[in-house]
Amino acid sequence: MGSRRKARECALQMLFAADVAEMPADDVVRSYWAELGESDLDETAREFATRLAARTLSNLELLDERIRSRAEHWRISRMAVVDRNILRLAVYEFLYEPTPRTVAINEALEIARRFSTYEATQFINGILDAIKRDLDEQQPQKNVQPESDDTDA
Repeated sequence: MGSRRKARECALQMLFAADVAEMPADDVVRSYWAELGESDLDETAREFATRLAARTLSNLELLDERIRSRAEHWRISRMAVVDRNILRLAVYEFLYEPTPRTVAINEALEIARRFSTYEATQFINGILDAIKRDLDEQQPQKNVQPESDDTDA
C-alpha cells in the first residue's frame, strides 16, 4: 500500500473520530497522532493526512452541500459514518487538492472496500461520479499529473 493511501486512511480515521466524538479538528489531530497514528508513516504522508483531515473538517458545510446535491433521497446524517466521511474526503480532494479526480475516486473506493461494505462502495462511486461530472463541466482540471504513490494500488 502506498503512503498516500495510508495517509488517506489516517485522515478517514480522524474524520470518523471527529464525527463520532464531535471534537474540534485540532483536538482530533493531536489525539490521533498521540494515540493511534501510524509510527511508520513518513513525515510527508503524515502532513498530507493531517492537511486532509483538518481542511475537510473546516469545509464540512460546503462538502456536505456538494454531497447532498447528488445523494438523492439520502440525508447526510442518515449515511453510515464511514461512508459519509469517505465522501467528504474525496470531495475535499476534488475541490482543493491537485489530485486527479479519477484518482481521488479510485482511492475512495479502495478505502471503502477496506472499511465499509460492497453496497457502500457502489453508493460512494455513484455519488462521486456525479459530483466529478458536475465539477468537470464547471471547472475542468488541467495538467494534473497523478503522484507516483497514488497509482500504486
